[in-house]
Amino acid sequence: MRAGGDDRVRGPRPRLPPPDPLDLRAGRVNAVARAAGRGLLNAVLTLLVVLALWQAVVSWGGISPYVAKGPVDVWNHLFVTDPDAVTTAAERRDTLVPLLTSTLKDASIGFVVGMLIAVALAMAFTLSKTVEAGVMPLALLLRSIPLVSIAPVIMLLTGRGTTASVAVIGTIVVLFPALASVLFGLSQANRQSLDLVRVYGGGNLAALRKVAVPGALPSLFAAARVSVPGAVTGALLAEWLSTGTGIGGNIVKFNAGAQFDNLWACVAMVTLVTLVLYNLVQLLENVVLAEMGMSQRS
Repeated sequence: MRAGGDDRVRGPRPRLPPPDPLDLRAGRVNAVARAAGRGLLNAVLTLLVVLALWQAVVSWGGISPYVAKGPVDVWNHLFVTDPDAVTTAAERRDTLVPLLTSTLKDASIGFVVGMLIAVALAMAFTLSKTVEAGVMPLALLLRSIPLVSIAPVIMLLTGRGTTASVAVIGTIVVLFPALASVLFGLSQANRQSLDLVRVYGGGNLAALRKVAVPGALPSLFAAARVSVPGAVTGALLAEWLSTGTGIGGNIVKFNAGAQFDNLWACVAMVTLVTLVLYNLVQLLENVVLAEMGMSQRS
């Protein structure tokens, strides 16, 4: 025993038991449940805020009740049949729901095509700075031109009223915000992880696939969230300018025919569906990132 030293016998440190897989799984399940709960709460709060703002504008906006319809008016128009009304609520829904379905179909085309092109371009820009230098100026140029001004050229090239014109207009609306978000996510890849892949013989493509793309999942989900309302806006614009179908093509007709109940019902339906889809993507994002143990970045 050393003078002035610790007279306790020093032995090997006890090993900590390995973590219980059941506890780890329970923690992941709890994290996913909390993320899903936050997503549902955000969806409910968003819907309540939108309804409150809508009612406030109708009540205190100084607009004639003949023109402005509130949430209760739209609900009665879609689900309540007045004995003195010419049409029933079911007949009114049969008129408006196909318009919403057509708009959602057009929006899905723009969303899918725009997201695929955005991800492909972002990966190409990450792999080759030459491709980025050649394509990015053209993309920025197209982004700076108002879509309404180039819509006649698009319809001249693709044909008026065609699916191709809907796809092109929807893709342009979705592409550029999604491209910026995905490109930012890919550029934030961990440099040490990229160097490790290259040390073990992996090329740029392997580094992109194994490190950059998984790390860019939060940005990819953010791009998808932003693209949902963008795709719906692109579909409405394409229907107004090109096809004349769906909600975008019929809102002008409802306005010209003083069918304000149908007009507000269309606006309410497309807004509600857009909010639901946006929050579904956000809910999926929260669940996936919580399952993977990744912090959410917007």
